[in-house]
Amino acid sequence: MVAYQQFVELSGSGDSNARGQAAHYAAVAFVGHKGPADEQAALYAALIGFLDDASVKVRAALAYGLLHAKCAPRPIMMSLLHDAPVIARAVAQYSPVLVDADLLSIIGTADEAMLDVIARRPHLSTRIAQTLLTRDLRGITLQVLGRDDVTLTAGMLDELARTKGTDAKIRGALLKRKELSAAARYQLVELVRDALSEARIVKGAVAPNRLERVLRDATDNAMTAIGEREAGAARGAFSAQMVKEDRINPRRMLHAIVNGHVLFFADCVGILADTPREKVFTILDRGSRAALNALFAKCGLSAPMRNLLARLVSYARRADLSDDLAARHFVVTALIDELIEEHGGDIPVDLETAFAYLNEQNIGLARMAARGVLPAFAEQAEDGRALPNTEPAFAALPAA
Repeated sequence: MVAYQQFVELSGSGDSNARGQAAHYAAVAFVGHKGPADEQAALYAALIGFLDDASVKVRAALAYGLLHAKCAPRPIMMSLLHDAPVIARAVAQYSPVLVDADLLSIIGTADEAMLDVIARRPHLSTRIAQTLLTRDLRGITLQVLGRDDVTLTAGMLDELARTKGTDAKIRGALLKRKELSAAARYQLVELVRDALSEARIVKGAVAPNRLERVLRDATDNAMTAIGEREAGAARGAFSAQMVKEDRINPRRMLHAIVNGHVLFFADCVGILADTPREKVFTILDRGSRAALNALFAKCGLSAPMRNLLARLVSYARRADLSDDLAARHFVVTALIDELIEEHGGDIPVDLETAFAYLNEQNIGLARMAARGVLPAFAEQAEDGRALPNTEPAFAALPAA
């Protein structure tokens, strides 16, 4: 315990360390005070007096004692907020006494160090977070975007995606935000694709044609996956925007069904055919081949493409293409075989792109389905069994 007379002596000392000790004692005593009102008033007056101390060390000791207290006097905390930078930053970061209006009054002119501590406050409102983003400082933007506990509006995030999406770190932070709109998310995916296609390490490791196929397939999958999530939540804006921007083509329609993204497929078909969503679902679920062809005709698809999609829908009714890799591989293989047999190997021009897509998918699906099969078989095989018809000599290609 510190006697009041001892406190007075410390307060009037010529040593800033002693006065700092007194300031801290007064702050702690005020925060924990439960005694008479006149005593609290005396403590309050003492705190006010320390604001005029010439030593930053003393005012910092005062701030430290009041920093986390909800009962800290506002006039004192506001004065400390405009004190020396080391004091002001601490108050801005931790004081629960400050309200949004207090912080907004300094954000417009504050330096990056001050903005950084504001962005680190234990509780950050949407209003303050978005005001910080308007300062257009990369470090602050990343700091705010990294706060999972802060809600940001889709409009602000979409604007950042449009203006800052080429920055890899900001792009990654944006993609982690659940509030990001589907359209902005897909826009960032396209920027990722562009960045990968131009990266020297990627171009040096993957042949150009294969790289183009891989990135195109990944982008298509991102679109249909995002669209499936939006359609599942009864949000049709993404599908409508993709149709409006003429991004929905037969290849992507095939991709949606093959990967089990049927809700997105149905939304796109409904928009293209100008047909109610419920009616589209009914036709896709149990409509005849003629009804499917009529629906796809309203989408503006050619006859060969309509027939191919109708076949694919028929297969999709009997298999879970979203999760069953083997079923997906079977369906794609069956469609390829049917097309080759039906056209005698002479695939119509209208189906060349779709046929090439199915072949790409078939190769990828075959690779995924084949992984681990032989090792698993070897583990279960009886002792002594060997590969059949193997020759001792190893044969290599002439050019190898």
